[in-house]
Amino acid sequence: MGVIAYSQDITSVVTPSRLFKAMILDSHNVLPMIVPEGIKSVEFIEGDGGVGSIKKTNFSVSSYIKHTKHKIDALDAGSFYCKYTMMESDIKFDKIDCIVEEVKFVAAGSGCVCKMTSEYHVKEGCELKEEDIKKGKDRAMGLFKAVEEYLVANPDVCA
Repeated sequence: MGVIAYSQDITSVVTPSRLFKAMILDSHNVLPMIVPEGIKSVEFIEGDGGVGSIKKTNFSVSSYIKHTKHKIDALDAGSFYCKYTMMESDIKFDKIDCIVEEVKFVAAGSGCVCKMTSEYHVKEGCELKEEDIKKGKDRAMGLFKAVEEYLVANPDVCA
């Protein structure tokens, strides 16, 4: 099994505390409200949102993907850090065992920088193409920008 790592930094005009709350702590309430055409619901399968909890995201009927399950591996609300593992999805996991994501929101000016690292754990004998990784990252960027725009337009949300 090999690991392919991918990192990116995203600059935002929103504070780290608001983005962390919207995208991590309160995502089960916020994301379906912000992008109802994409995310139908987010529910806890196990736990209450702390370390060890498992979240299932259910996507809309028109989405290319129907669900994902993530396990929260580490969570530090004080430093706006979360590490989680995508352990299941209805998209083909024929080439990967899991995807480990680390997200940290760092204050920068009046906004923040979101530092994201993804590790794709590739199954033995399989090859994961850069274009496959790029598709997933483009979708994640679209979600990030939708959340950011919503928070800017609604300053009381996740305040």
